[in-house]
Parts: sequence; structure tokens; C-alpha cells
Amino acid sequence: MKLQYLGHSSFMLEGSGFKAVFDPFLSGNPSAAIKPNQIKDLTHIFVTHGHGDHIGDTIDLARENKALVISNAEISSYLSEHGLRTHGMHIGGRYTFDFGKVKMTPALHGSSIPTSKGPRDGGNPCGFVVEVEGKKLYHAGDTGLTMDMKLIEIENIDVALLPIGGNYTMDIQDALRAVEFIKPRLTVPMHYNTFPLIKADPEEFKAKNKWSETRILKIGETMEY
Repeated sequence: MKLQYLGHSSFMLEGSGFKAVFDPFLSGNPSAAIKPNQIKDLTHIFVTHGHGDHIGDTIDLARENKALVISNAEISSYLSEHGLRTHGMHIGGRYTFDFGKVKMTPALHGSSIPTSKGPRDGGNPCGFVVEVEGKKLYHAGDTGLTMDMKLIEIENIDVALLPIGGNYTMDIQDALRAVEFIKPRLTVPMHYNTFPLIKADPEEFKAKNKWSETRILKIGETMEY
């Protein structure tokens, strides 16, 4: 599997016949690695919640690529009104797709969707455990530390993508506790330094992480796992 960090909480995940993006906040993101029109042959989009810096360019990307959007039922309903292909799920649900399995996990956050007519209910925020080609990736979404993360340990996660920026999500201290709970093979920090309020030092997180290997991805960098 190939994983590319696009900035903020956005990642590209590629496998055989599978190319997905998580939380595609590219337009309006001062540190985004690429522009939406540079993404081709996208098959799936995962949206953890409705905030503008996560739902981002989902509508344009899904239309251009005819990609299937996987999110909670409320966001899926909203996007289907825009003519998009969607698959709605809810917390704790697991589903087998043609590429592998997806489980929707809890996240402690908000999820209102910004629209021209004002905020719209975006249902419950979430994270995802995505299993492709026998490897499991956990994208935590925007979340605070929760004891529910202890249950994710039984999933035997290969790569965990965890926010460390604080203020809106876990900070470094709580993200380290999350790693202790989850015990992934590899941890990649995300959701930091995009804005002043979420300034954090990933090197500090790496130095203090005693429960897994840490890989700090530069924006635009790709790794394999």
C-alpha cells in the first residue's frame, strides 16, 4: 500500500485497483501538497465529518472522478443530493467493499456541514479502520482522547493516523496516550501546523512515542507499508 500525506488530515491511499483520499481539504489549504485537479483516477473518498477543512473538495473530486464517497449517513445523504455516489455508515458499522473492509469508529468532535443556507447537521464525527490487501490503516479523524481507542487495539493496526495539534483535537500528550491504547505498528501524526491554533512539534511526539514506530511525513511525501 502507498500512503501520501496531502496536508492537514488529508491522505491519499493507493493499492491495486484502489485509490482513495481521506478528508480532501486542498482548496483553501495554505499547505496542501496538490490541487484537486491534479488528482486523477480516484475510486473512493472518505469523509470523517462535515467541517469545511475535512469535507473540503469532496463534491468536485467525486464528480470529476465518479468516486464513491464513504461517510456517515447524514453526510452521505447531503452529498447524494448533489448527485454523488455515496455509501452511508454509522459508528461501529463494518462493511465489505470490493477493495476490502471498512469499520467506522467513534470520534469526539463536531460535524456540522457549512452550506450557503447556513450550517446543516452532519451527524456524528467518525474515524475509519480501512483494511486493504491485508493491511489495516486507522484514520482517527478529528477527535479527543477516548477510552474507545483501547478497543481499536484488537484490530491490530498497521498504520495509525493521529491528530496532535491540540485545541480542536488531541494534543501531543493525549495522542501519545492514544498510541499506548491502540498499539499500532506505525504512527503518523496529522492535523498540526496548518493554522496557528494547532501549532505542534511532531519531533516532540516522535521522541516521546515509546509504543510504536513514528513516521513524520512531510507534506507531499509518500511511504509504503
